Amino acid sequence: MIDTRYNFSGRMLLRLIALGVLALLALLANIEFIRQLYFEHQLTPAGLVINGGIVLVFLLGLVKIVASLVHYMGEETDLAKFVGSLDKEAKNPLKGIGAKSIIARRYNTIVTLGEKNARINQSALAATLLADEGNRISFSRYVSNILILTGVFGTIVSLSIALVGASDLLDTAQDSANMGLVIHGMSTALSTTITAILCYLFYGYFYLKLGDAQVHLLSGVEEVTTLYLLPKFSHDKDSLLHEVAGLIQGLRQTAEVMKAVQLNYAEAGIRLQDTIKALGQRVDTTVDDIGHIKQILREGFRLPAGDD
Repeated sequence: MIDTRYNFSGRMLLRLIALGVLALLALLANIEFIRQLYFEHQLTPAGLVINGGIVLVFLLGLVKIVASLVHYMGEETDLAKFVGSLDKEAKNPLKGIGAKSIIARRYNTIVTLGEKNARINQSALAATLLADEGNRISFSRYVSNILILTGVFGTIVSLSIALVGASDLLDTAQDSANMGLVIHGMSTALSTTITAILCYLFYGYFYLKLGDAQVHLLSGVEEVTTLYLLPKFSHDKDSLLHEVAGLIQGLRQTAEVMKAVQLNYAEAGIRLQDTIKALGQRVDTTVDDIGHIKQILREGFRLPAGDD
């Protein structure tokens, strides 16, 4: 069974923070190169606008990933509390658990279906939960899909600027400003591509880990449903067959125990008969011994013979 004490989302969040700090330190260590590549000799604001847009999309997606991981941390904690309450056979297993948590909603749904003696379709519940949680990370998925495309967009725009400068340069060969525009376009294309690739590498890894955290949580919910909730609340034919099979197995075990007890009683009866027989023999021997003692006493005291 999945260890519900293992906070997968919390570990991923700590990993994100640690790698984020390392990335920030790497940027600070290369601050001069960044200044030259992104800020010096910018003939147009295109580079700053496109790179700023890429970083903004990256940060928005990262904030959503962090928020989702924090949410799943709380869900994993509630799941662990719920399993602990079930193991302790608490009267209210939802005590201390948020009413809107996944496991609370699953428990209430199954209890409602059980009270109505309705069939509990775990596959349908799992599919509904998966679709609902898929909407939670839809924005993160969107950012992951478009982040690398922003770099391509920046490259296209930058190459367009370079082509404009090259066209003007061909028209007026003596104008050096157009050569600078060509170089600026190529530099902007390089900077936007680097920005998009680096942001995508960092973001893509933690987007995959967010998916792993979601799968880990949903697997735990389905496993708790299978092991704890369905055996208690399910009333369909399959569960009834399992219950009947369990009752038959229990009857078989009871019959085996009764058979063993009966054998023990039979053995005890045989031993009792042997004991009674031995006791009867001892009684007969004692009677003979008493008669012999009485005969000796008569002869010793010269008493007349009489009835015993």
